[in-house]
Amino acid sequence: MENNENKGLGNNPNRPNQPNQKPNGKRRFSLMWIYAILAIVLIAVNFLWKDSSAPREDINQGKLIELLEKQQVERIDLVNKNEAEIFLNQKGLSEHFPEVTPGVDGTTSAPSYIYKIGSLERFEEMVETVQKEKGIANPVYINNVERKSWLSDFLIGWLPFIILIVVWIVIMRGMGRGIGGGGGAGSIFNIGKSRAQLYDKNTSVNVTFKDVAGLEEAKVEIMEVVDFLKNPEKYTKLGGKIPKGVLLVGPPGTGKTLLAKSVAGEANVPFFSLSGSDFVEMFVGVGASRVRDLFNNAKSKAPCIIFIDEIDAIGRARGKSAITGGNDERESTLNQLLTEMDGFGTNSGVIVLAATNRADILDKALLRAGRFDRQIYVELPDIVGRREIFEVHMRGLKLADDVDKEFLAKQTPGFSGADIANVCNEAALMAARKGKEMIDKQDFLDAVDRIIGGLEKKNKIITADEKKVIAFHEAGHATTSWLLQYAHPLVKVTIVPRGNSLGAAWYLPEERQITTKEQMYHEMVATLGGRAAEQVVFGQISTGALSDLEKVTKQAFAMVTYYGLDDEIGNRSYYDSTGQQDYSLTKPYSEKTAETIDQQVSKIIEKAYQEAISILTQHRDGLTELANKLIDKEVIFGEDLENIFGKRPWGNSEDEKLKNAALKAAEKETEDRPENA
Repeated sequence: MENNENKGLGNNPNRPNQPNQKPNGKRRFSLMWIYAILAIVLIAVNFLWKDSSAPREDINQGKLIELLEKQQVERIDLVNKNEAEIFLNQKGLSEHFPEVTPGVDGTTSAPSYIYKIGSLERFEEMVETVQKEKGIANPVYINNVERKSWLSDFLIGWLPFIILIVVWIVIMRGMGRGIGGGGGAGSIFNIGKSRAQLYDKNTSVNVTFKDVAGLEEAKVEIMEVVDFLKNPEKYTKLGGKIPKGVLLVGPPGTGKTLLAKSVAGEANVPFFSLSGSDFVEMFVGVGASRVRDLFNNAKSKAPCIIFIDEIDAIGRARGKSAITGGNDERESTLNQLLTEMDGFGTNSGVIVLAATNRADILDKALLRAGRFDRQIYVELPDIVGRREIFEVHMRGLKLADDVDKEFLAKQTPGFSGADIANVCNEAALMAARKGKEMIDKQDFLDAVDRIIGGLEKKNKIITADEKKVIAFHEAGHATTSWLLQYAHPLVKVTIVPRGNSLGAAWYLPEERQITTKEQMYHEMVATLGGRAAEQVVFGQISTGALSDLEKVTKQAFAMVTYYGLDDEIGNRSYYDSTGQQDYSLTKPYSEKTAETIDQQVSKIIEKAYQEAISILTQHRDGLTELANKLIDKEVIFGEDLENIFGKRPWGNSEDEKLKNAALKAAEKETEDRPENA
């Protein structure tokens, strides 16, 4: 069944390396670090480096006029007409910068002052006027200097083009690596490529048939598929042909995907794995292109297996939606899949393995012989299968000696493999939360209760009157189920709130393949026993029977319209196994028949309700005793009902006693529960 241990699919050393990893698993050195270092160096050289041979200070207009009047200026260089560099002569240096040694020409190579120019005409006029008024014989004239910054020119002229080129290269390389999902198929040029993940001899998959429990019949057929590929001559020498497709059908959590993973682990052939949604894309024609690419890759590696999980994403019956019409992308993808599986070409050695829990909505052309030749039904496990599934999921757990897999299998009817895996995990978490060294039986029982009923709400505020109503309601369920022959035997009843319910009753359903009319009727009577108990004891009813009413209404409607168990409607069924009624705006019966159906459904429910009232009225003393015990202990078991009403004359009493004795171990813990009133 469904194994949550993702063996071989997690941190697998044999998985393909990521784009930034070396073959040994280490990350590659990125060239982006070199680019970043070069950029930092360029910025530092341009903005931080200064000539240390002379100081560079900003000067104002008054200071400049003073230097000109004292004839301490050697020259003035007007750089790019926006700033003036003031070079002092030997006289000026000795007065203002005595620590600076002038050069051979009596000045420095770097300016002593920088003058920021506001208006060029006023600056030139000021320099000329000051020197003329002082009558300086050798005036200083302004030198116009055009100085270009190679970094600025580069940033302005070439950098935008380089950035565009780099961005384009990064986007192309990134999309080629599949940024945004899809692996190599993420590239804009490879959008039509298949997204299937390939498992071959270089990829380790540790899930084998030993990890699949409770599916013996399905394993036999799947093992035969593996044998087809390993020994094709064994079958072809007699003229037989290898099946082209195998469809796994069953409820969610029953182990369909795990079964496919085990095929990948057992078969020594390439295994392509992908989901039906991997074909779906917003671009027209992409899905069909991916189907073609997938089968081309599979043919090149034949013999091989293609596994498509959730195939109903693309295999839904065509023509059901009138809005999208015939150009629907999903329908185009399905058409291409049909062609590849059984077109004019041949797929020698390629077997398609698919899984779905909605086989009723698949297109009929997809299910016909020649495409999916076999359908393997993966059903919910029986008691033997559940025991085997518990054994698989308990391999890595530290269990106490009182854990009985057979007993746990009996307490989990209707559980799928995924549910059982969840039970084992919850039991381990509960034991760890309580600080235990081992996981005992009580932890598993608590885990089952939590999964079925939800988390206990021990601190939920419930008044004494509400608690009494809840107790009689649950006692009504327990009493009617105990006194009816075909009702499910009781396991335990609790009034401790769980999830959205204020109380709950646990039953052990009989694992039967067909159900009679009387069996369904007794189940309805037991379901209505809670509301009937409120009517008998308090003379009024409450809203606490909402889920009960919903259940019996659906059961009664199914009896009348689906199973033909009503005398008035007769042997007719309005159930549509094809699912086409979902798209129809009309019912498959007339208005008169609909009125008759409503009347018969109401009649069945009311008859069951009156019978529940009759049973509880007849056994009111036992009902009251059971409810009072439930108020005191909050949890009661089948053994308590046996002490009040006696043994049930139906069923295997020894088996009942065994189950009640095992469940009695939970009573010790419930005695210490805080009162909720």
